[in-house]
Amino acid sequence: MKANENYSVEIVGAASDGRGIARVEGQVLFVPGALPGERCLVRVVNIGKTTAHGKLLRVEAASPHRIEPDCPYFPACGGCDFRHADYALETELKRQRVLDALNRIGGCGLENLKITGAAEQDGYRNKVQYPVQEQNGRAEAGFFSAGTHRVIPIAHCRIQPDCADAIRAAVLRWMAQYKIRAYDEKTGRGYIRHIYIRRGAVSGETLVCISANCKQLPRSAELTAAIRAAAPDVTSIVFTPNEKKGNTILGDTFLPLYGPGWIQDTLCGLTFRLSPAAFYQVNHDQAEILYRKALQFAALTGTETVLDLYCGTGTITLCLAREAGRAVGVEVVPQAIEDAKENAKRNGLADKTEFYCMDAGQAAQMFAARGERPDVIVVDPPRKGVSPDVIEAMAAMGPRRIVYVSCDPATLARDVKLLRERGYALQTAEAVDLFPRCAHIETVCLLSRQEGA
Repeated sequence: MKANENYSVEIVGAASDGRGIARVEGQVLFVPGALPGERCLVRVVNIGKTTAHGKLLRVEAASPHRIEPDCPYFPACGGCDFRHADYALETELKRQRVLDALNRIGGCGLENLKITGAAEQDGYRNKVQYPVQEQNGRAEAGFFSAGTHRVIPIAHCRIQPDCADAIRAAVLRWMAQYKIRAYDEKTGRGYIRHIYIRRGAVSGETLVCISANCKQLPRSAELTAAIRAAAPDVTSIVFTPNEKKGNTILGDTFLPLYGPGWIQDTLCGLTFRLSPAAFYQVNHDQAEILYRKALQFAALTGTETVLDLYCGTGTITLCLAREAGRAVGVEVVPQAIEDAKENAKRNGLADKTEFYCMDAGQAAQMFAARGERPDVIVVDPPRKGVSPDVIEAMAAMGPRRIVYVSCDPATLARDVKLLRERGYALQTAEAVDLFPRCAHIETVCLLSRQEGA
């Protein structure tokens, strides 16, 4: 295989990010835009030690699952991965990805795996993060082109809430009117970095957070008026000073410009206060399905002590607390813990819950050292998975059941293998699609302690 040469290849699989996989002369070739089962003409763009990357020139024999993309920004925008495939193929590829990871990495030997797809594939997201960038002398907002930090201006995104369009446009008009420049991550100059929007799927409340490279936001009163005029359902507008280098989205402090600085929403029959930095699943309806499965796997009878690591705003913790004797939540983000405590009060569960603002590893080790013996441990870690010290501490506490909620099949499988080596068996696993048209997939697993472990 040589760079800058064309090859007619058969696509034999899909990578974790949705790219097609071919093999040329024994080497893996990744092909964006190609689907399994297709024959494609591909130009090899670059060749690494073990893999190569190609550009799709022509589909010579199309998959029956190929569809015409219904978004004018695809594939230039890096937000969606499967606009060219029907939803049946997308969910099957995600299901196979989870099953393959659990068997190949985790050594689980599963024969099958259920996936619950989403009834709605558009308009499902309750959170939007628009990076802002100067282009040709004017500010633009949209999403990064795949693999780059170049913003593709997006007037309307199919998977975002409709209110986002008006808010985005209002902020850009305000920037143009008052000559407020976008932040340049290369030079560290300029002001506006991100337009962040969070909307309550049930409440309809909307929060707008402006991340800017300054301590005081210029023309903030005019910005507030512009946003409220464009989107009357906005209930909170927040400014987060962010003078960090690079491309981090939010700062460490949040200053309300209008409203309380948070919104509320209802999930699984519970009411939650949501601050800008607090974690909350972006797909409300599918999150309810995911959490109900986690609760089913926990099999609570009303007397158990449950430990919820990586608890965020306490969504899973409070769902557990309703059916357990006691629930303990751990989260490293201070604002999220404040929200979690407030949420426990709002839902009448303060007397059944405790929350710790700590690193999950430190908290797990502390509980293990104190001789804590929770009946059930629930983990919902970030994409990097659970750290080895948390695995060790969890095993030392010896819960009867561990419920693992994951957003990355590879790190889930790695951690399941470590838990299996420490006396736990994978009883069941199910995938739930919270991210239609995108490559991400959620999985919930139940592991039980084996006799004698």
